[in-house]
Amino acid sequence: MSQYDELRECIISGKKARVGELTQQFLDEDKVAKEILDEGLIPGMAVVGKKFQEGEYFIPEMLLSARALNVGLDLLKPHLEASDVKPVATVVVGTVKGDIHDIGKNLVSIMLRGGGFEVIDAGVDVSPNKFVEMAKEANADIIGLSALLTTTMPSMLDTVQAFETDGMRDKVKIMIGGAPLTTEYAEKIGADGYAANASLAVEMAKKLVGV
Repeated sequence: MSQYDELRECIISGKKARVGELTQQFLDEDKVAKEILDEGLIPGMAVVGKKFQEGEYFIPEMLLSARALNVGLDLLKPHLEASDVKPVATVVVGTVKGDIHDIGKNLVSIMLRGGGFEVIDAGVDVSPNKFVEMAKEANADIIGLSALLTTTMPSMLDTVQAFETDGMRDKVKIMIGGAPLTTEYAEKIGADGYAANASLAVEMAKKLVGV
């Protein structure tokens, strides 16, 4: 039995108040923030991702767990920064130009945070140039593009080309996701990968940065 078992279970069941209490309690006991993250929060979110993939959890359950995770992460963040713990990689995530759907993007952002990535949310209706600008500002390793409409899929190609035009393409990995998309489409537009759901997006991101 790990001392972090209850914290992990509270992430899985989405008990955000209890996650806050336990996280604070561990910090008060001088537990190392990275240990709380690695032994409690991340394994809990990994179970949530697996349940989602297997059809046992749906978006409402994912969002409950995500809110619980964010409570814990917010408490740990200052301690992680102070101890200079580096995230796995930095990802800029956004919904492409012309598309304002954000549930998929938000779920991916949450799962990536739960997987130890630093996530910068670009929002929705994001132009190709804005993606390039944000990638430079954040010194991003990965760009995550989301689209739910077939009509906005070409904007993904425009974004990949904007990185090429700017000479940034070899500095970042680009992954795409969204209902109408496929691995074939990712290959066609020159993206580095496609993920069918939020937990697969974490696996893909880790693969892209060699973790």
